[in-house]
Amino acid sequence: MKWPFLLMALTAGILIPVQAGVNSLLGKAVGGAEAAAFISFAVGTVVLAAYLLVFRISLPLGEIVSSSPWWYWTGGAFGAFFVAASVILVPKLGAGVMMSVIVAGQIAASLALDHFGVLGYPARPLDLQRAIGAALVVAGVFFVRG
Repeated sequence: MKWPFLLMALTAGILIPVQAGVNSLLGKAVGGAEAAAFISFAVGTVVLAAYLLVFRISLPLGEIVSSSPWWYWTGGAFGAFFVAASVILVPKLGAGVMMSVIVAGQIAASLALDHFGVLGYPARPLDLQRAIGAALVVAGVFFVRG
């Protein structure tokens, strides 16, 4: 059943604005978004390293580096942008507006990725129902904005 995965996705969704708020407070404490993003990623790296050690998961870096296209490594840069942007956006927009606009961007990008079946996503053409769903998310941004 998909329930455990849906619960995991819901938990991740709940934690994203919490992370943004915590990182924003960290940014104020350390004097900037860049330092806060760096610290956030450093802590995340330590946590993931501990996870790998505890569960004895190997990390075949040599194989990956030699066999993967360069752009496979850009995910970390995208994550760094998100963390730094959220540190900057939280005090400017608030959690609700920031997250609703981010979700609208995620939906738009996700529909395009699905439609064209790129980056490993199975092709799932954009249809009227999905377009209406995306439009409702965009409408939600305006309602959340108030």
